[in-house]
Amino acid sequence: MEKKQYERPIINPLNTGLMNKFGTRTEYEPKTHIDGNAVKDLLAEFGSPLFVMSERKIRDNIKSAKRIFETRYPKVQFAWSYKTNYLNAVCNVFHQEGSWGEVVSRFEYEKAIKNGVPPNKILFNGPDKTDDDLKLSIKNDSPIHIDHLDELYRLIELAGNMHAKPRVAIRVNMDTGVYPMWDRFGFNYENGQAWDAVNKIMASGKLNLIGLHCHIGTYMLTPSAYGVAATKMADLAQSIKRRYKLALTYIDMGGGFASKNTLKGAMQLGVDAVPELSQYAEAITTPLLNAGFDPEELPYLYLETGRALVDDAGFLLGSVISNKRLTDGRRATILDFGVNILFTSFWYDHKVSPAQSFGQHTENCILYGPLCMNIDVIRENISFPPLNAGDQVVVHNVGAYNITQSMQFIALRPPVVMIDMKGKAHVIKSKESLADVERNEIVPEYLSSFKI
Repeated sequence: MEKKQYERPIINPLNTGLMNKFGTRTEYEPKTHIDGNAVKDLLAEFGSPLFVMSERKIRDNIKSAKRIFETRYPKVQFAWSYKTNYLNAVCNVFHQEGSWGEVVSRFEYEKAIKNGVPPNKILFNGPDKTDDDLKLSIKNDSPIHIDHLDELYRLIELAGNMHAKPRVAIRVNMDTGVYPMWDRFGFNYENGQAWDAVNKIMASGKLNLIGLHCHIGTYMLTPSAYGVAATKMADLAQSIKRRYKLALTYIDMGGGFASKNTLKGAMQLGVDAVPELSQYAEAITTPLLNAGFDPEELPYLYLETGRALVDDAGFLLGSVISNKRLTDGRRATILDFGVNILFTSFWYDHKVSPAQSFGQHTENCILYGPLCMNIDVIRENISFPPLNAGDQVVVHNVGAYNITQSMQFIALRPPVVMIDMKGKAHVIKSKESLADVERNEIVPEYLSSFKI
C-alpha cells in the first residue's frame, strides 16, 4: 500500500460571534459592496451618512411575493403601503410591478395620484378622513375603508348630498389568538359591531359595499393568526351573501408580515425566527378557498404588504466618529447617524457590518449616534471588531419606516440613493439644507432683529 504524503493540520480561527439557541453564528463579514457599488465609493460621492435602496431587491421581493400568492389563489392584487416608504422612486418601482396604492392620509392619497396611480386603484384606509377627503374619494371612485361609525354616518350624508354611491369596505378587527388585540381600528367581529355596520350600510341604500378589510397587527410572527382572520372574514362575506344576495368583490387581509430584522429581546435572530412568506400565504389562502364561495364569485384577495417587501432593500451607510471607554469598561463607538434617521433601532437590533476588512478580535461594545441625548443608541450591546475613527459601517434592513419617520432633530436628514438594475446609483432624495428646514418658518417683524 502506497504511503500517503503527510500534510500538517491547519487551524483557522473562527469569529463565531454571539450564541443563539441553535449554536454559534457569525455576523461579522464585512459588507463592502451593494449591488456592485463599493460602500467607500458611495460615501465618497454622496457623503456620510447615506441611505441606499436596491431597486433589484425591491423588484425581486414583489415578484416573489406575487408568485407565492398567485400560485395558491387565482385572484390576487397587491397595494403598496405608502406609509412604509413613500419616496416616489420606491413607490413607482412597486407600481411598475403592478401594485396599486394603499394610503392612510390625504397627503399620501395626493402623493399616489401625483405618481400616476389611477384613483380607483387607491385604497383609502385610516381613521382620520375629513369631509373633504371623503368628498374627493367619492368623486374619484376610490375604495373607502370605513373605520368607525362616525365616518360611516358622514359618508351616508355626503353620498346623499353628492347624489353618488361611493364604493366602500368596512375594517374588521377580531380575536386571532394574538394579544394584545388590534381592536383600536375598525368594527369588532365577535361582538357584532362588524355585522351592525354592514346592516347600516345596506339599510341606507346610499353606499356600495364591495369589500371587507382587516389588519390584525404588525411584525406578526404567527402565520396561523392570519388563518383565523381569513376564516372569520370569509364567514362574514358568506353571511352577507346569504342575507343580502351580495357577492363582495374583495377581501383585504392588510399587511403586517415580518421582515428579517431581529426584535429587541428576541431569543433568535430575525433570519431564523421570521416565517417565510409562503407560510403566510398558506395560512391566508387555504381558508378562503375552503370557505365555499361559488367559483365565479370568488373574491379578490387584496394585500397591503409593506415592511416584508422593502426592509431588506434598504441600507444605511455611515462612518465612525470616535471611540471611548465607558466607566463600566465597555467600548463605546460613536457613529455619524442616530435615532433621528434610524427610528427602528428603538425596537430592532439591526445587523451592523463593518464596510472594510478587519482582524479576528471582537469585543462587546455599544454603538451610539451623534445626538446630544442619552437614548441615541443604535445597538445597546454588540460583539463587534474594534473600529477606528473614519472607518465605515453598513446597517442592514432599514428600508421600512425609517425614511418616513425620520426627523431633523439636531442633524439634517441625509440623501437617499437608489441603485438601478444596471448598478448605477441615482439620487432619489437630496440632502436637506437649512433652507429646507426654515422654508415654512415665519418670524414676526418685532423679532427680526436684536442686539447682544
